[in-house]
Amino acid sequence: MDNKQIITSIKSMLPFLLVVVLGFYLLPLMIVDTGSGFTVLLILLPMLCFICSFIYGAIHSFHILFVVFVAILFVPVIFIYLNSTAWVFVIIYGVIALFGSLLGIPIHKIVSKKKA
Repeated sequence: MDNKQIITSIKSMLPFLLVVVLGFYLLPLMIVDTGSGFTVLLILLPMLCFICSFIYGAIHSFHILFVVFVAILFVPVIFIYLNSTAWVFVIIYGVIALFGSLLGIPIHKIVSKKKA
């Protein structure tokens, strides 16, 4: 891949990453107690990661940079809202993004065949 292709790929990721970032930085504001913390960290954010990754994979196919960006974008959230015990969620959200992107590939192939 040359630089132009990488830049084009990153540009195609931006809307999806923006949704993920908004979720990562706004949903933790809903945390007021342990129950709401579990809901945000174990239900809402994983669903957001999966849905955005699945849609990205269905539209643009799989790209490992998308998965890496999703994981990296969560790191500042740990320092802003959480504590060091939340580092495991970087891996968890990265794996969820990986599965979502991979599951989107068959849909991308079907849509690509119909366009051709």
